[in-house]
Amino acid sequence: MGKPTGFKEFERETAPYRDAMDRQLDFKEIYTDHRVEHLTTQGARCMDCGVPFCQSGDGCPVYNLIPEWNDLVYNNRWKEALDRLHKTNNFPEFTGRVCPAPCEGACVLGIHEPPVTIKNIECAIADKGFEEGWVKASPPSSRSGKTVAVVGSGPAGLAAAAQLNQAGHEVTVYERDDRIGGLLMYGIPNMKLEKSVVDRRVDLLREEGIHFVVNADVGGSSDNGVSLEQLLDDNDALLLATGATTPRDLQIDNREGDGVHFAMEFLLQNTKSLLDSELQDEKYISAKDKNVIVIGGGDTGTDCIGTSLRHGCASLVNFEIMPRPPEDRSDTNPWPTWPLVFRVDYGHEEAAAKYGSDPRVYSVSGKAFVRDENGKLLGINTVEVDQNFQEVPDTEKFWPADLVLLSMGFLGPEPYISDALGLELDPRSNYKTESGEFQTTHPKVFAAGDCRRGQSLVVRAIDEGRKVAQQIDGFLNA
Repeated sequence: MGKPTGFKEFERETAPYRDAMDRQLDFKEIYTDHRVEHLTTQGARCMDCGVPFCQSGDGCPVYNLIPEWNDLVYNNRWKEALDRLHKTNNFPEFTGRVCPAPCEGACVLGIHEPPVTIKNIECAIADKGFEEGWVKASPPSSRSGKTVAVVGSGPAGLAAAAQLNQAGHEVTVYERDDRIGGLLMYGIPNMKLEKSVVDRRVDLLREEGIHFVVNADVGGSSDNGVSLEQLLDDNDALLLATGATTPRDLQIDNREGDGVHFAMEFLLQNTKSLLDSELQDEKYISAKDKNVIVIGGGDTGTDCIGTSLRHGCASLVNFEIMPRPPEDRSDTNPWPTWPLVFRVDYGHEEAAAKYGSDPRVYSVSGKAFVRDENGKLLGINTVEVDQNFQEVPDTEKFWPADLVLLSMGFLGPEPYISDALGLELDPRSNYKTESGEFQTTHPKVFAAGDCRRGQSLVVRAIDEGRKVAQQIDGFLNA
């Protein structure tokens, strides 16, 4: 597993991003080119640790064989590393870019030293596989005669489709947007995941025999609506991988009106306009020359920060209701759980480079939006809160803003599909399934990804897609 003494000889060194000021000038990926010598050295740091928690449930949700491909990279056996990577992960080129790397949080070396740069190595293996032509379409050798409809083309839907197709079933994926990819296409901005990377993988899946239908709003009442009853009649199984797309709102005074938007509305319109016209059609919510406030943290909040900076916003503030995380693990957050520590993501770094300070303000809660007599947004009144989220007296403050973006998570899937099918929901408004299972209360309908488990990571969605495919395959062969 790497060089036996590598963790003693080499320090952790992550692959750098492009310069924080330069990358704000475009929507190209923030990453720099992979350096083989650097990655080989980093692979050498992987310890012969005996019990590799990185690939356990506490680490990688898809149980990637991380020590194996770290060792293969160290020994310059890249094609074999790719084979091991694809054994557990359908889309390592996605997770190598956008996954927060819980595997690194569970790395045994990370108990007393900085962990192995697992995410960098994974991305490099996948990219090299495409560059060398090692990643090719591999259609199944025979067909089962069974058909499956997949609703939603995000990471869960695509992973399930890939697995079911390899099992020989005919799979059709329905997507209500105009491009395949779901969250990967329109939820994650271009600078984190170039859309050509998504299209490249979708083209391979199409070559393998998967059918894709866009502008197909399954269960919807619009002109693009597709009948759920017809899908059930025409297929042997139906998989819902619709995501958790109902955003959490901020119900405070003066919420309604221009200037306040949900994060996904902002990000989706920006990416669509970027892909359609390089933003020339102006069919997006622009932050140019505006005072922007992003409410809520996480990856989505960071993406709103990065996008606003690329538009050329005048100022930027990010509210978080939680207190500032500690620099190191607390006693209640032991290894190998995910380290809840202070981090600087790409958007925070860019804002600090432009404005001179980190944009985040902690322990603050919105009280009321402020508008003029014509309804124009002027800003927001806030109050500080303590660790129990109780208001701190005499801490009210007005913040000027022309654009407020709400990035406070999601409450589950939109209800029109479950209403039409009569599906039961769990207490969190997700499609209800038995614990550890994927079959809904309709025997022919399955669910996977965020619509089943709640908002989570791309890598967990891939895991759900792989697992539901296995259960559907068993259902079809019963």
